[in-house]
Amino acid sequence: MTLSLHAETHEVFNQVPPLDGANLYRIDLPLQEWTQRFGGGWAQARIDAYGALAGGELMAAGFLANEHKPVFHSHDRYGQRIDLVEFHPAYHQLMSTAIEHGLPSLPWTDPRGGAQVARAAMSYLHSQAEAGSGCPLTMTYASVPALKLQGDVAEKWLPKILSTQYDPRNLPIEQKTGATIGMAMTEKQGGTDVRANTTRAYPLGLGGAGQAYELVGHKWFCSAPMCDAFLTLAYTKKGLSCFLLPRHRPDGTRNAFYIQRLKNKLGNQSNASSEVEYRGALAWMVGEEGRGVPTIIEMVALTRFDCMVGSSALMRQALTQAAHHCAHRQVSGRVLSEQPLMQNVLADLALESEAALALTLRMGQALDNPHDEQQAKFARLVTAVGKYWICKRAPAMINEAAECMGGAGYVEDSILPRLYREAPVNSTWEGSGNVQCLDVLRALSKEPGVLDALFSELGDGHGDLHLAAHIQRLQAGFRDTADIQYRARQLTEDIALALQAKLLLEAGNATVSDAFIASRLGNGGRVYGTLSRGVDVEALIARSTPHLL
Repeated sequence: MTLSLHAETHEVFNQVPPLDGANLYRIDLPLQEWTQRFGGGWAQARIDAYGALAGGELMAAGFLANEHKPVFHSHDRYGQRIDLVEFHPAYHQLMSTAIEHGLPSLPWTDPRGGAQVARAAMSYLHSQAEAGSGCPLTMTYASVPALKLQGDVAEKWLPKILSTQYDPRNLPIEQKTGATIGMAMTEKQGGTDVRANTTRAYPLGLGGAGQAYELVGHKWFCSAPMCDAFLTLAYTKKGLSCFLLPRHRPDGTRNAFYIQRLKNKLGNQSNASSEVEYRGALAWMVGEEGRGVPTIIEMVALTRFDCMVGSSALMRQALTQAAHHCAHRQVSGRVLSEQPLMQNVLADLALESEAALALTLRMGQALDNPHDEQQAKFARLVTAVGKYWICKRAPAMINEAAECMGGAGYVEDSILPRLYREAPVNSTWEGSGNVQCLDVLRALSKEPGVLDALFSELGDGHGDLHLAAHIQRLQAGFRDTADIQYRARQLTEDIALALQAKLLLEAGNATVSDAFIASRLGNGGRVYGTLSRGVDVEALIARSTPHLL
């Protein structure tokens, strides 16, 4: 007997078929239903087209963009300072595709009803393929309301920001076909406390809104440093003010904007985040002098919304991978998704994912109606509630999804490790959990009508005794103002769960709403997979398991 007869040690079987090329929109029934429900149905064809891209070429590009991280070059080979960040072509492919399909611009260039919902749906699909590129896309999208506060600045910049042409060249804005916008707020000594910033702005003339200044100082986090301009904060004699700082001066020379280094981050690795210094950098004041925080909050509110979108997307992709794996993998001669305990886990993950999506797209609907006072107050509150709760739920949910896949979910060949590393950025970026919960209290106590708007939205429980009792407890919780800051996380969680339960109940799918309410407002367990008896787990799993078309 020759050794060659023993070369093949085993037969490969009981493996899961690849999901490569799946249309992420067509395999996502909840996304289809909630997009339609909140007014984005008119964009179905373009969302569907993006679903095909996200599950195909963008998914492949996402792996490449994370494998080949951005590289910072401070100087060229002749010793000249250049401050350039080099990206892999896959990153540029992701950016180009998103911009060409209007992810940063759709609600502003076609502001019909449902535009924010449609744009959120496409961003949801994009983030499943690759979330890091979502950072500059989000900031470009979110910069528009802030820039509109300064008409002369907006007139120059918005045509390039709203362009559907991606132009990564490092050139003055006048020479480009499109532009992206970044943000630089925090400094090392203050972090979230931007009032502790030390960067100073010096007027080149009379000063004031729309006027030119030179900025001197530093920023501890600046994303993404290859954008064409940045909304940033600096102190004038009248207080903290907002500025637009471009990478180039009007004469075409480099601005005094210096990248110190790129951050070595837990996740978000395809995106470059940096530390920068302003050494007399030219910038233009946006909005009223001394009102920098309210001005830049116009941008921050929408980036927080995109944290909801992004975390919901990560959860959905984790669920997609876990449900697909369990639908094909056998243990002890039986498919995993047919085994009772795994059914309990998968169904619970499906509930978490759909509830996150429902609240996110309801937020999009509110943004689509900015002139409706009730909707505006709802958006003001839910920006903080949703950003806290959905982003907080994502890491544990993704971990559970990875566990459903066993070792296959732990290795880098799978997308699960990337999803897991990515999840914490959304809970930290643009204000961590405590910041969001304190903002909830601020909105409810200091902004007239917000508390009324919340309970008007919730109603009386819509005939569900569990939800009605939960709403009553929530009302009592706000009447009791003793140690309310200490209880801020619990109150924010209670608001989020009440809103999610109400949305699922209104949608009319009793299988989903009954299971969610029983597990989240009833006597559910403390980890995923503790749904009570009687839940139609098979229906919940079928609703979220990919069926390749």
